[in-house]
Amino acid sequence: MQYQNKYTVTLIALGILLILCFFVNISLGSVSIPKSDIFNTLFGSTENTSLKYIIVDYRLPKAFTAMIVGSGLGISGLMMQTLFRNPLAGPFVLGITSGASLGVAIVTLGASLFSGILLVMFTTKWTLVIAATLGSFLVLLTVLIVSTKVRDAMAILIIGLMFGSISAAVVSVLSYFSSAEELQQFVFWGFGSLGSLSWQELFILFIIYSFGIILSLGTIKSLNSLLLGENYAKSLGLNIKKSRLIIIISTSLLAGTITAFVGPIAFIGLAIPHITRQLFHTSNHKILLPAVFLLGAIIMLICDSIAQLPSSDYTLPINAITSLIGAPVVIWLLVRKRKMMF
Repeated sequence: MQYQNKYTVTLIALGILLILCFFVNISLGSVSIPKSDIFNTLFGSTENTSLKYIIVDYRLPKAFTAMIVGSGLGISGLMMQTLFRNPLAGPFVLGITSGASLGVAIVTLGASLFSGILLVMFTTKWTLVIAATLGSFLVLLTVLIVSTKVRDAMAILIIGLMFGSISAAVVSVLSYFSSAEELQQFVFWGFGSLGSLSWQELFILFIIYSFGIILSLGTIKSLNSLLLGENYAKSLGLNIKKSRLIIIISTSLLAGTITAFVGPIAFIGLAIPHITRQLFHTSNHKILLPAVFLLGAIIMLICDSIAQLPSSDYTLPINAITSLIGAPVVIWLLVRKRKMMF
């Protein structure tokens, strides 16, 4: 009971910190906005149209996107690390990101080879999103088929890595035959971007993200059982194939959709579960899942705030910030604790 109360207090504290980080993120940028102006704009009591545009049409969607990306990738990483019982597993070990990158590469780098087909596609705003989604879906479909045929979870992990290698090889071939402009477009997509979504795109991302979160909540009991190995989980009456399938689908919905809309985001999915375990000292997914949700959103908001370079016109790639800020934190926690919670 004492530990339960401690976890509850910590989760409430993280919730309050998340709200603070959210408002700080909205206030920072090339134009610094006072907190009073933010509240006036949000509650419709301001007549400053330029200020309203900056907050409502740009910074609010970006902040919500950061929360979705951080929490979604964090939960995906947690499920993958538990399923494969591998601390180095992340949300992209199934090759989902590689499939998304391949889809985008075919559209951007393959434009010169398939110009007649892709000419119409480039006229739409959703081109890269659709290409990344299709690439992720094809890899997901293959992994799902494989997961029903093999019994060993590690075999699925290796197959996912092989898909990543194949996709990387195809991207390399396309890059070799591409122009500098096409390579630049693909590289910029690989940097990741949180500030390019409209409210309509954010709504679609949120709907699919919500399905992934709901599925992940239904896997808590299965994840706790899998911590002790598949044989023990079977002795508890757990349907391994069904549970594995739900976990893979949930991870794919979260990681695949996020990658399709904002590009590949490094570090978050791999490190957030480890940071959470070190802070909470538990392997119970009933505690870890909401904690990862909150901590992932908080860290993503902090990274985005730093990437904005407040009071500057420059914006750093979010991928670079997540790794530069997050990796030293994980190293420090592991050195300080001297062992890895898992």
